[in-house]
Amino acid sequence: MTIENISSNKCFGGWHKQYQHQSGVLNCAMRFAIYLPPQASEQKVPVLYWLSGLTCTDENFMQKAGAMRIAAELGMAIVAPDTSPRGMEVADDASYDLGQGAGFYLNATQVPWQAHYQMYDYVVKELPELIEAHFPVTQARALAGHSMGGHGALTIGLKHPERYTSISAFSPIVNPINCPWGQKAFSQYLGKNRDEWSAYDACELMKQASCDLPIFIDQGSSDNFLEEQLRPEALVAVAKEKAYPLILRMQEGYDHSYYFIASFIEDHLRFHAKYFQG
Repeated sequence: MTIENISSNKCFGGWHKQYQHQSGVLNCAMRFAIYLPPQASEQKVPVLYWLSGLTCTDENFMQKAGAMRIAAELGMAIVAPDTSPRGMEVADDASYDLGQGAGFYLNATQVPWQAHYQMYDYVVKELPELIEAHFPVTQARALAGHSMGGHGALTIGLKHPERYTSISAFSPIVNPINCPWGQKAFSQYLGKNRDEWSAYDACELMKQASCDLPIFIDQGSSDNFLEEQLRPEALVAVAKEKAYPLILRMQEGYDHSYYFIASFIEDHLRFHAKYFQG
């Protein structure tokens, strides 16, 4: 599998790089960004996979979150894929919450989406295989994300606890089968059978979880999507019932933006570093 370097920028002694490759899973050209800390020049390092939210690309987190200084200190690589397949041949929608930029980290089964919208398999299989083949990284992996990407991190981690050491999220969509964003996307990507939606719902997956993969969530109290779309209390209720090791912090006055993420990203990187160290 070949990759093409698009850009390279030295940052905190390491390198932020963007690459493009042809995805066999998504049937289109895809772009991802990677931050390699200075330690990667001498040894393999663990990887945090960051999944971004609606309308984002690989660039939002890398440019706005301020994560690289701490990643350099901790010796942690960060990989940020795009949020969906893209291209003229890829199905799209005029609304921001469906189609390109809104892949929801699932495997679509419905026409016209199924030809390209296989983001679940891309994140779980193809992308890590590519990263581990081309870069000095170990097989120690963690997941983090924001909003739709928080949903992706939670669901993928809960379904594959053997592949990851820890999960964290900012403002995640925790119960998409019961919120407008999830209902719109799932009905289009997965069809009308709601039983099939549960495979991509963190609340439903936690109910069935046989693992105790640690989860850390930050949620702003002034997030304008809090009550209608995010509803973190639903996941807290399941965690209490299951005695699941979930940490959820409500952060007073913070919203849904990258100002919020930048304020607390250091805590998240240190959380993952603790589990990378065993």
